[in-house]
Amino acid sequence: MTIEKIDTLIVGAGQSGIAMSEHLRDCGVPHIVLERKRVAEQWRSGRWDSLVANGPAWHDRFPHLEFDDVPPDSFPPKERVARYFEDYARMINAPIRTGVEVQRVQRNEGRPGFLVTTSEGPIEAQRVVAATGPFQVPHYPHIVPADAGFDQIHSSAYKNPVQLADGAVLVVGGGASGAQITEELQRAGRTVYLSIGEHYRPPRSYRQRDYVWWLGVLGKWDEIKTDAKKKHVAFAVSGYDGGKTIDFRRLAENGVTILGLTQGYENGVISLADDLAANIAEGDRAYLEVLHEADAYVERNGIDLPLEPEAWEIGPDPACMTDPVLKLDLVAAGIKTIIWATGFKFDFSWLDVNAFHEDGTPYHKRGISSETGIYFLGLPELTNRASSFIYGCWYDAKYIATHIVVQRNYVAYEKE
Repeated sequence: MTIEKIDTLIVGAGQSGIAMSEHLRDCGVPHIVLERKRVAEQWRSGRWDSLVANGPAWHDRFPHLEFDDVPPDSFPPKERVARYFEDYARMINAPIRTGVEVQRVQRNEGRPGFLVTTSEGPIEAQRVVAATGPFQVPHYPHIVPADAGFDQIHSSAYKNPVQLADGAVLVVGGGASGAQITEELQRAGRTVYLSIGEHYRPPRSYRQRDYVWWLGVLGKWDEIKTDAKKKHVAFAVSGYDGGKTIDFRRLAENGVTILGLTQGYENGVISLADDLAANIAEGDRAYLEVLHEADAYVERNGIDLPLEPEAWEIGPDPACMTDPVLKLDLVAAGIKTIIWATGFKFDFSWLDVNAFHEDGTPYHKRGISSETGIYFLGLPELTNRASSFIYGCWYDAKYIATHIVVQRNYVAYEKE
């Protein structure tokens, strides 16, 4: 049987796979991109209906194509983002094959490269780039038993309020997803409880500049001066409703009951940590720190940006903070649905190579793995905090493409 051969095989046709394809094309590296569903599938079906990009249109894009029908400071809806990547792939003539699932990758014996088993047959590749992104397998703690009598879904399965059973809703997770879903449900007239843990809560914008701009000029994308502990907590910022700062006090004022971290469950009762006030206070500290740094930057550089004194105002603590709920009887509260907005975990079970730590996380440096010829792209913190964002993965892909070219040159060397 004839086996197709290719220099580099990219797995995934989302933002990372398309960025990788562009840079390999520019470097003259033969490659193909395999996608088990459609281009940018996660943007289409992997999120709720009202999802928008987390950054404004002027920023959350690749360098060589703008959104032609979205105002620069607006946040493109998910279907428009998916179409953007379709357009980009077409513009660069990316060699994408959709509807092809990569089932296994294993190193060849006695010769270079890898045997890639796919749903359409085997392929041999000298290199493989895993560009499957950070949102692979929904992750949530198994605190409430599946047979406890409540509907439980992950945020990735949530679409809109209409799909949920009548009754109150408990949302678990204080990042952008949890906050967005909570506000949408509250506006739809639902009674909502929101359980949050530690979080990093920056301003959406300040002094007429979006937070992504402040991340850039303050050096926070590269995290050179960023407190490392902020890397591993929920990132509470979103473009929902035109882009507003996530404010848990405001949610409480609007009728949402804010709770501490969900810890356990017994006989219909959720137990909650007594950490709500401390977590919100830490979120406030991070928020005010950005304002301080922004003001210092404006003054130091003599930039003419208007003052925004109202941004410094922190509202009064709501009753759910001063008298926190530590036990929540779900039935008594009328809760019928629990939404776990608790993130994702990796699934690289198809990669049968020596490129992982004992806990299954990728073993790499800037996307170059411990297994020669295997690369990772689009993962959180791959090189910096921008790596899993649209803007960041394009530049990470350029670095990996350069490394691939260097490795190809080594292999091609022949002594005269």
